[in-house]
Amino acid sequence: MTHTTSNALATSRLREELAYLKLPSAAWTAAGKGPDGLDLPDVAIIGAGMFGIAAAVALILKGVHNIRLFDSQPPGRSGPWTTYARMPTLRSPKDLPGLSFGIRALTFRAWYEATYSAEAWEALYKIPNAVWQDYLEWIAEAFDLPIEHNAVIRRFSVGPQTVTLQHEDGRSLIARRLVIATGRSGTGGASLPGFIDPGLFPTRAAHSCDPIDFAALAGRRVAVIGAGSSAWDNAATALEHGAAQVTLYARRSYLPQINKARGYIYPGFIEGWHGLAAQEKWAVSAYLDDTPPPPPHETVLRTLAAGGERFTLNFDSRFEAVSEVAGQVQLTLAERTDHADFLIAGTGFRVDLAREPLFDQVAGRVALWRDRFEPTAGSERPHLGLFPWLGAGFELQERGLADGASELNRVHLLNHAASLSFGSIASDIPAISAAAERLALHIVAQLFHEGFSAYQQRLVDWENEWELEPTPYFHPASGAQKAL
Repeated sequence: MTHTTSNALATSRLREELAYLKLPSAAWTAAGKGPDGLDLPDVAIIGAGMFGIAAAVALILKGVHNIRLFDSQPPGRSGPWTTYARMPTLRSPKDLPGLSFGIRALTFRAWYEATYSAEAWEALYKIPNAVWQDYLEWIAEAFDLPIEHNAVIRRFSVGPQTVTLQHEDGRSLIARRLVIATGRSGTGGASLPGFIDPGLFPTRAAHSCDPIDFAALAGRRVAVIGAGSSAWDNAATALEHGAAQVTLYARRSYLPQINKARGYIYPGFIEGWHGLAAQEKWAVSAYLDDTPPPPPHETVLRTLAAGGERFTLNFDSRFEAVSEVAGQVQLTLAERTDHADFLIAGTGFRVDLAREPLFDQVAGRVALWRDRFEPTAGSERPHLGLFPWLGAGFELQERGLADGASELNRVHLLNHAASLSFGSIASDIPAISAAAERLALHIVAQLFHEGFSAYQQRLVDWENEWELEPTPYFHPASGAQKAL
């Protein structure tokens, strides 16, 4: 963290507001031991980026303190913001509340004003990526989140009462429930068109989410396939690092003009999506699939300013093959053949749990949308059919069983794979508090139901307050109640 003094001010204000709200709730879950004899966390969270932190805070506010978070990256590198998100600022408006949960002092604005000043807030246009990362780290620090960095969880298995995580170093980690909060990664990997030869990677090609040595691209010809935001971000970054020529290839004959996703960021869609009929969710998802958002105008202008005559945008690009020929990247299109020194695939992510090693031991059991829903003729989208069919608390469901009738519901997907079941709530910044709140409510209920006998006995044994002790009618012998 780089703003220790200002963070202290922000944290002090947060503590004051939480005290007024009597938050966080005191820890209430019953302690337990796992099969390994070790203390049993109530919830393990894979991913300590934006959604992992949000999930942890939502649980702590509700008194579920016995949690652990695991992130594969070192401190300061969780999530995309300082890694493969190659835009200088967030795309979201600066005045979105962030991970606030209705608490003023948790909003990005409150933290930013305490860190920089109210005047700096007024002058701010959009939030720099690194500043957003600092804000997330401040929240993790303020709630003293137990994050284990550089911790790669390879796979997990599910039992009747616990979930077992396998660490890459051989350790087994057991918890009552698992939240997978891995953003757009960890759900099936990068999406690569079949016409791109995999042999190009990593020497002559990279996906836009891969680490890329842009300095090594100075003076070289770079081809970028895709016309979405990340493709433009990578094109701009290559140009800013001195690429001799960057050519961006778009399938469409023009760029999309309206970001339809902004049209459903309001409480109706955020809170009501999960209650829609399956055919309604599918229809909206298919519509949005057909109407992708344009790159932000700032991103386009950045690319043009960096590139000038070194930048070319080719519309109506129909690829037949992209491969290495004579030490170059050869791009064979329907109408011509182009060449480049390096290829960047800005082709997005796919959702396919069967391709994600983390799900190796359960993928064959997980209910997918194609297992529960048959689209009408003309609305088929095979890639949407691969999204998992989730319960009301983001839980996995078992293929061939009724919802909730399987131990798989101990695993919650708070990541992009939840977007067909929940809309934008689990995919982006605007609805993050609502997503984490929904998750926490369901986990709290499930933990309570599972441990109810212990909580029932705790109620019977509770004799902490003798209300009538100061009065003449104090009678401690009558205070004890019979067991239920």
